[in-house]
Amino acid sequence: MHVLVHGSELSAATAAAALCWVGHEVTWLPHGDQPWSTLRRADWLIREPRLLDQLESGLADASLRLVASAEEALQHPQEVVWLSLSPEQRGDLDELFVALGSNGAQSRLLVNHSTFPVGETERLEARLGQGSHAVALSDMIEEGRAWETFTRPGRWLLGCDDESAEAQVRELLRAFNRRREVIQRMPRRAAELTKLAINGMLATRISYMNEVAGLADSLGVDVEFVRQGMGSDPRIGYEYLYPGCGFGGPNFSRDLMRLADVQFSSGRRSALLEQVLDINEHKKETLFRKLWAHLHGRLEGRCVAIWGAAFKPGTARIDHAPVLTLLRALWAQGVRVRLHDPAALPALREEVGNHPLLELFEGDPLEACRGADALMLVTEWKAYWNPDWRQLATLLAERLVLDGRNIYDPAWVAAQGLTYRGIGRRADP
Repeated sequence: MHVLVHGSELSAATAAAALCWVGHEVTWLPHGDQPWSTLRRADWLIREPRLLDQLESGLADASLRLVASAEEALQHPQEVVWLSLSPEQRGDLDELFVALGSNGAQSRLLVNHSTFPVGETERLEARLGQGSHAVALSDMIEEGRAWETFTRPGRWLLGCDDESAEAQVRELLRAFNRRREVIQRMPRRAAELTKLAINGMLATRISYMNEVAGLADSLGVDVEFVRQGMGSDPRIGYEYLYPGCGFGGPNFSRDLMRLADVQFSSGRRSALLEQVLDINEHKKETLFRKLWAHLHGRLEGRCVAIWGAAFKPGTARIDHAPVLTLLRALWAQGVRVRLHDPAALPALREEVGNHPLLELFEGDPLEACRGADALMLVTEWKAYWNPDWRQLATLLAERLVLDGRNIYDPAWVAAQGLTYRGIGRRADP
């Protein structure tokens, strides 16, 4: 098929690479704010396994064509228009639809792979003209494993109200739907709302577990026992039941806000969702409060090491990442920060600039701990899971480890002569 992909999101880059890889002829029109010249140097794209190589391979063999304008894109017939835009770019579609309208009355399939308001796919179809159809295909791509989640999907949520459109989508994605049936069809508005509701439920589980961890901490209970007990109940399960120092990310956070907007615009107020968002923002300061308590509020002039800035392992992004809230709290008390991250340092520099209380480190994570009073684990990169504990104990003046992801064994850390404070877990040397 001839496919036009429009957008500069991770989902757009992944769709362009994957669709041309399986034989479709793909034209890619990045959003004007992020042309290819900018995208190809973006850390989040460089860090995605296989993705940049696949894009460059498609460009080399001409199965992927890059264009800079809608008029240029439509010099060739396009059977499928694939939209992967951010919610803020929804108003930037006029140029594309004008070009589509001036390109004749050919019928097209529009695949809305963007997180737009519920009902937007129907409105997009109305702009296409008679004979064309629009479907909603929920974006389920995971940062850090975008290629894998697109080419070997666990599921596709397809919002579609037309049999012929469904058949065309199935043909478009046939190469990624061969191991088992992964396409679940439902009405378009249902698919748009389902995508938001899924992330709302996952966020609720995380926030509830964080509340339980706080209660466990105050009662002197190790929350790991509670987590395992809850997870063993088949009605609950273990997924997204790990307490931590808050979640972030561009898609997850954005979808929650979009769900809140949907609630508000429908005349409903969700006290539960508001609580989920409030709990998450509160949890982003958890490690700061633990440091405050341990040092009895005497923080000025202190120094802490932080391991991890990315909102999750495997990505170079820091959108809504807990580290941003944590840094602001520490700097407000005059605390110097020595921060290590294997991927997200460029994004952090761009966000906070050259702050006088911040020093960034690459290479050996232990270097960031030299001269620090305490270590804060914020992002659970695999490089942080098994440090040299004996050396770490000699580097930290207060011998304090604050584990924001509960990846360490409290008893083992304490046996190395360190004080351990996790999320609902603790151990003393």
